[in-house]
Amino acid sequence: MCSASEPDIPGWALNLLRESRTGHLATASFAAEPHVIPVCFALVESALYIAIDEKPKTGRRLLRLRNIEATGQAALVVDRYDEDWTQLAWALARGPARIITNSDQHHAPALAALRDKYPQYRAMELEDAEMIELRPNRWNVWRA
Repeated sequence: MCSASEPDIPGWALNLLRESRTGHLATASFAAEPHVIPVCFALVESALYIAIDEKPKTGRRLLRLRNIEATGQAALVVDRYDEDWTQLAWALARGPARIITNSDQHHAPALAALRDKYPQYRAMELEDAEMIELRPNRWNVWRA
């Protein structure tokens, strides 16, 4: 059973989201050109958060951010693969996305959740970093 603030998906899918170390973020340009990249993420209540961390960047605004600014939409898929195909599972979240900064009330709790899940983030100065917030309005889940 999930709380009112969690996604209305089965418990095994919530556990998959909480335990998975990476997901794949999908965005598209205004011209519908797809872009998919692996990301670290955290589930906080019913939203998914992805930090724009300190890893080296190109200097140009990231395509994922430009796409979200253009369309306001994103998707995140999290999956579990196993050679024993009876263990396969995935969860797909789709919906409105936006870029938040530290002035947003959700930034600090999201950063705390990301740091709790990923110890590497504890050594990074992310208090002023932008973050992607995905608030899914559609979930698809599957397991073998």
